Amino acid sequence: MTFRPGPPPPAPPTHGNAAAAAPLTDGEWHRLHPLTPLLKGGIFLIVVLGYVLNSLRDQLVEFFIPGGGPQDDGDPVRYVYEHGVVGWVVLGIVVLLVVLIGLFYLSWRMHEFRVTGEIVEVRSGVLFRTNRKARLDRIQGINISRPLVPRIFGTAKLEIAQAGNDANVQLAYLGTKAADDLRQRILVLASGAKDDDAGTWPGRVSNGALQDRVDEVFSPELDPAAVHATRIVKVHPGRLIASMLLSGTTVFILLAVAAMVVSVALTGEYGILFGLFPAVIGAGGYYVRKFSRSLQYTIAETRDGIRIGFGLVSTSNETLPPGRIHAVSVAQPLLWRPFGWWDVRINRASNAGNGASNNQQVSSIVLPVGTARDVREVLDIILPGLVGTAVVGPSASQEQLREGSSEAVDVVDDSLTTTGDRGGFVHSPRRGAWLRPFAFRRNGYRFVPGAVLLRLGAVWRSLVIVPLPRVQSVKVSQGPVERALRLASVHVQTVQGPVSASVGALDALDAQRLWSETAARAVEAAAADTSHRWREREARHRPGAHAAAPQGLAPTAGAGWADGRTTVAAGWADIGGSAPAQHESDADGSARAEADATTRGPGAHPATGTVPPDSPWGAVPPPGAAR
Repeated sequence: MTFRPGPPPPAPPTHGNAAAAAPLTDGEWHRLHPLTPLLKGGIFLIVVLGYVLNSLRDQLVEFFIPGGGPQDDGDPVRYVYEHGVVGWVVLGIVVLLVVLIGLFYLSWRMHEFRVTGEIVEVRSGVLFRTNRKARLDRIQGINISRPLVPRIFGTAKLEIAQAGNDANVQLAYLGTKAADDLRQRILVLASGAKDDDAGTWPGRVSNGALQDRVDEVFSPELDPAAVHATRIVKVHPGRLIASMLLSGTTVFILLAVAAMVVSVALTGEYGILFGLFPAVIGAGGYYVRKFSRSLQYTIAETRDGIRIGFGLVSTSNETLPPGRIHAVSVAQPLLWRPFGWWDVRINRASNAGNGASNNQQVSSIVLPVGTARDVREVLDIILPGLVGTAVVGPSASQEQLREGSSEAVDVVDDSLTTTGDRGGFVHSPRRGAWLRPFAFRRNGYRFVPGAVLLRLGAVWRSLVIVPLPRVQSVKVSQGPVERALRLASVHVQTVQGPVSASVGALDALDAQRLWSETAARAVEAAAADTSHRWREREARHRPGAHAAAPQGLAPTAGAGWADGRTTVAAGWADIGGSAPAQHESDADGSARAEADATTRGPGAHPATGTVPPDSPWGAVPPPGAAR
């Protein structure tokens, strides 16, 4: 089957920063940076050079210190020299290098990419051809990483994250300037923007090739003027070090060391200590890698999404378009509580299963450590694109989105340390103490405009925010112990990730109410979601733009609702075998909320989704019913 790329992309700008990427987005095939073969195959040449230098070690010692080097009869270099075949060996090495360079060059010639109005396509391979395509409307994020050696040569690796396992598309390597501008241009094409506004952006000023390389190597990870950031949150290095030392890994290492010391004291066998050295070396390497990767950690708000960057020697930064975050968790480990520190993690519909991406930290951690004030600032950056549309409508401006999400941010900020029904939360009843002895008063949920909040844990506190447009399905379950206690558990399912939106030990009626309201609100919120074309709103607010579509539309039973890519089939199907009504949206960050037997329960009414009183589940309160 031949993939038809569709209409050509909009005319590229001829000025501003994006002008450098304009030739790369004309729909034609282009090659990567000429130094790509060296950067990809250079590691092999370094290994060969290291072997040669190691073989010449004795000769080098003898050259500088005559008679001071050991004589090794098995030295291959001495054997070649003594048998007079130096010329043949040198000729063989030259031929090998020529062949390798030729293979690298051929591989570079056969590695091409193109960007059209709908896809980014990469084809590579000499004997075995590979073709990868990334749809612009399915992009989960665009990451640019600059390892140390490529940074020296002024190159970078651009990786386009897609939903699914082993679905990412890589362009390794591009020039640093071309990579930044190409990312910007791809995001413009994916956003639905009618005008790039490149003329209002300051261009780069060159100070010469050598000075440009020096500036790139020593430049800060985040230049607010270059990315047009309106809000920036930074992680303090001292706080980062302290949070690493107060982590669970440190506790585990200390317990292991204490156990070994006690074992030596009791048995008198000092050989046990030899097992400690690999653990110490491994732990040291872990801390060094984590610290170096988390330095200069920044979270910035840009008009094309959230920009997360980190790194000191090797840097990495990724832009997450709006609507690509499916769940947010604000958590506080026990050892961080005296300092009031929290971390923020997210679920994303992206997974680099082939191990090609070394930026898994960006995929889940948004804020490694920060105060409650830092958490609020991060949520101010994240939530407008997630819950704002569901509150103020798809045609709202960015400022209106912020206002629409302010209530959710306020509730999260006020609920980090609360218990009981404070903040409007519905919490576990007292009999829930049998299953949650410490957390039954904190364990609970509440709704805010555009999202559902789950407040969890008393020892390890956490607060989970699930944007309603991103809900995949809702499951309510009840085990034998919970049934005896008239309790139930609810799992608001999103894409797989470190954030688990599950709350247990709820009163059975409260759990059914959470299940029913979440399913109904998710369909309505997803119908109003336009985050997949996030900059189309700009066109609506410009002079001469068409009037926005009326807001407040909600699906009705048996009716469909569509706005380009999203389709809502309203009306509930019963357990008897009718096709389940569902809200479908794309896998790029839009959700799929299915009202199936899992989300409805046995005997659900086909029109309202409620369970009749004679059902084993009892009466399910309809959405919005008073508790």
